Amino acid sequence: MRKREKRAERAGLLFLLPWLIGFACFSLYPILMSAYYSLTDFSAVKAPVFVGMRNYTSLFHDKLFWKSIQNTLYYTALFVPVSISLSLLLALLLKPLRIGKGFFRSVFFLPSIFPAVASTMVWIIILDPLSGYLNRFLKLFGIPGVNWLGDPKAAIPALVLMSSWGIGATIVILLAAMGDIPAELYEAASLDGAGMWRQFCYVTIPGIAHVLLYQIVLSIINATQYFTQVYILCSAQSGNLSSGAEAGRGNSLLMYPLYLFQNAFSRLKMGTASAMAWILFLAVLLFSVAFTRIGGRFVDEK
Repeated sequence: MRKREKRAERAGLLFLLPWLIGFACFSLYPILMSAYYSLTDFSAVKAPVFVGMRNYTSLFHDKLFWKSIQNTLYYTALFVPVSISLSLLLALLLKPLRIGKGFFRSVFFLPSIFPAVASTMVWIIILDPLSGYLNRFLKLFGIPGVNWLGDPKAAIPALVLMSSWGIGATIVILLAAMGDIPAELYEAASLDGAGMWRQFCYVTIPGIAHVLLYQIVLSIINATQYFTQVYILCSAQSGNLSSGAEAGRGNSLLMYPLYLFQNAFSRLKMGTASAMAWILFLAVLLFSVAFTRIGGRFVDEK
């Protein structure tokens, strides 16, 4: 048996070897090198020069660095509650359906699999301040049009509106979690005189709390990595993203990943970009661990 077990272990390692090689070459090595480059003056066209923590200290004196953090936190603080609440509401509306549930589930899910470039170009047309469909719709109710992407006050809410179009995956996951709640719990709650609101608070929410916690953490992580859409929007507005170009009026669209991209590929400051990547990684890691532990206590209690 020992010989067979050893053969099985060797066979398993051989099957894992291609993945291990790929992980080491394309994931582990870049991660370790980015940590090294974050401590160097590196522009990708000359050899890196070790500078210690200078890249990190210089970032804390960079106004655009703090502006990108401010925009990212503002976007995250708006997007996460809006997307989770809207997903939960739509899942609740779909749950009691007997006919057409699969159709509506597919309709809500489709936008989440559309290419980001194509969907962003569609939203540029929708949010156009002069001929956009959204402002046309608002004018039907006597509401004046808004310069969604040109007004610094409206830029982040416009991004939240764009992102909320792709919450179909969250809807499907929450709907599946609701389907796993035993019907007997709702029947018992109904017999005890609990209405729809009490059933939602004391049966539905505790029943999907673990999935809801996971979706909140995942939404926060995705929000801090929001890049493709703002890159396309800024490129469409300015025509380029050179080091001197603003990301929206007053840098209102300057998200953290976009500023990281500008440092890396516009200014060729690979060391600074690597430092930003590690700051983002550590911040998201610490927050995810803390939020999961704190939220996990409430989930376990329920």
